[in-house]
Formats: sequence, C-alpha cells, structure tokens
Amino acid sequence: MARQPDDKSAAKSKNDVKNDSKSDDSVLIRELALLLAETNLTEIEIERAGLRVRVARNISIAASVPSAVHAVAAPGAVPVAAVAAATDLAKHPGAVPSPMVGTAYWSPEPGAKPFIEVGTKVSAGQTLLIIEAMKTMNQIPSPRAGTVTQILVEDGQPVEFGEPLVIIE
Repeated sequence: MARQPDDKSAAKSKNDVKNDSKSDDSVLIRELALLLAETNLTEIEIERAGLRVRVARNISIAASVPSAVHAVAAPGAVPVAAVAAATDLAKHPGAVPSPMVGTAYWSPEPGAKPFIEVGTKVSAGQTLLIIEAMKTMNQIPSPRAGTVTQILVEDGQPVEFGEPLVIIE
C-alpha cells in the first residue's frame, strides 16, 4: 500500500520551494547591485520567467560654488556670504543664464583656445561657450555686447537650467 505524505512534510516541501525562490531572488538582487557598483550605472532592470527586478541607486551630485565666487573667509566671518554671493550673481543684470541642462565647455574641442576669457570684449551673438546636452553640442551666444567680467563655470562642469554662466558688463 502506498504511503500518503503527511501534511507537515508537504507543507515543509512547499516552504522549501518558497525559501529557495526567495533565496534565488535575493542572490539575483545582490548580483545586480554588485553589477551597478562595478559599472557605475545608476539603474538596472531584468525580467526573466515572469519575474521583473529593478535595482537602482541614488546618486547625489554636490553643487559646486563657481571658482569666481570663492572668497577667503576672515576669522569669525560667516561662510553663508559665499552662498549668498552665488545667488546674487544669478540676479546680476549682466548674467547670462544657461538655457538648458548639460555640460559646459569653454572651447570647441579639448586643448583648443577657449571662446572667451575674463576681459574679452564680446559682441551680441558671439559664442561664449558650448553646452553638451544629449550628445549635441549647443553654442551659447552672447545676448549683448560688452566685456566678460566673470566666468562662473569650470570647463567640463555640469550646469542646470537658469544657472548663471558668465557675467557681461
């Protein structure tokens, strides 16, 4: 006569299958997380056998204060003044804001002479710098004639929409 499995062993085998699949899932997630770290990706998604797993990590980019704004703080001075100065530059009447998000470059190619330098006299429409956005190089023209008094971004620096790039007076 065939023996019927008791409920405990049947339940145990079902739990073992569940635990094995959970274990496999956690191994997969750990492998994907390691892959993210190794490749410097921020997100990866995989789907197989009806299982969809997405692993992402948060990357926080610290905003840098433009080098033209760096000031040596006197003893007892409040460093908030530097941040306030950066905010004031955006309101400066000669500020040229970034029309897009991207990476700012001073010259048309690496090692080439920059489009402008501090003290350069520019005319309306003259290229000030280039912003790369989505693999496209966008020339940023001067909105007015004048003299470049400050360049507020570093070569190769990421820029945000509306961020002041240059001061022209």
